[in-house]
Amino acid sequence: MKKLKFGIIGVGVMGPNHLDCMKGCEFAEPVAVCDIDKARADLIGGENNLRVFYDAEDLFASGCVDAVLIVTPHYEHTPLAIRAFECGLHVMSDKPAGAHKLDAEKMLAAQKAAPGMKYGVMYQLRTMGIYKKIKQLLSDGELGKLQRFNWTATHWYRTQRYFDNGTWRASWEGEGGGVLLNQCPHQLDLLQWFFGMPEMIKAFGSCGKYHDIEVEDDVSAYLEYAEGLNGMFIASTGEFPGTDRLEINGDRGRLVMENGKLTFNRTEVSVAEFTKSSEGTMAGPGIWNVEIPILDNTLSSAKVIDAFASEVFNKGKMLVTGEEGINQVELTNAIIYSILKGVEVKLPLDSVEYAKMLKGLIAESDKVIK
Repeated sequence: MKKLKFGIIGVGVMGPNHLDCMKGCEFAEPVAVCDIDKARADLIGGENNLRVFYDAEDLFASGCVDAVLIVTPHYEHTPLAIRAFECGLHVMSDKPAGAHKLDAEKMLAAQKAAPGMKYGVMYQLRTMGIYKKIKQLLSDGELGKLQRFNWTATHWYRTQRYFDNGTWRASWEGEGGGVLLNQCPHQLDLLQWFFGMPEMIKAFGSCGKYHDIEVEDDVSAYLEYAEGLNGMFIASTGEFPGTDRLEINGDRGRLVMENGKLTFNRTEVSVAEFTKSSEGTMAGPGIWNVEIPILDNTLSSAKVIDAFASEVFNKGKMLVTGEEGINQVELTNAIIYSILKGVEVKLPLDSVEYAKMLKGLIAESDKVIK
């Protein structure tokens, strides 16, 4: 069977992990690696019997790949993706799809200017059974009209040494953000996958609350949607032990995800109708307590890569398109903008205005990027 030949750009931490996952793909195979760290590139390439490149331009011009998987620091995603599209290559980007919304928009524009080229983003949490089940229950309307959600994602504890290990980490110039752009893109992607995009965001938080860093490490965001839904998203890299709990309330009960379990407290009747018709004063309707079985809760980069490659061959659909990948970046930027400016943010976010603010933060920074 013909397979999509991939070159992996960036083999520091996550690149080798994605490479190993790709070896088991039905429609994709790794054939080359590229990294500016020549010793690292030689090591990973040699261990896996792959062609080695030290400059992305050389990889693009080699003719040995059909697609690239970009696994570099955030700001490099955009220029690399644009050049890859210009060279007639398909592109998968590791999260996030750009350091900020304007960069993500440029990546999408480059893909649209390259007819036939596919563009996907690596959000592998969508492959886990527990999240697929939540999506199914919401899509099927099992909770009725949604009222409120609360997602506490404070399980991302990091030490100071973690941030000190790379000069590009935890800086406006190196990463473009903190817990939202580094640790929580997957949760924010799932959030927009479940509920869509909000109309308004008002957020509170701190930069360098728990660490000697200049970006956000503590966030509480309020999100307001059309038709009455609202939610809270809370994230931190300074709390231990942390929590990963999603609670969704609707007219037909409450769904809770925590500790790898999914529990549905389903009401026997509509809460809204019961509220109107009940002759009681405080007692609610009857409840069925159900633990939803999760058949396969493994995380799989391979499934994301294979789905992408299958779409190239017209044999399936990718999991996350580049166009949808912008949503996570926009949520991140809107929350940061609200925190730093102390304002409510109406969506869609003005990407030019955000880029202007970010440029100012970089100019004011005293962190040296090597």
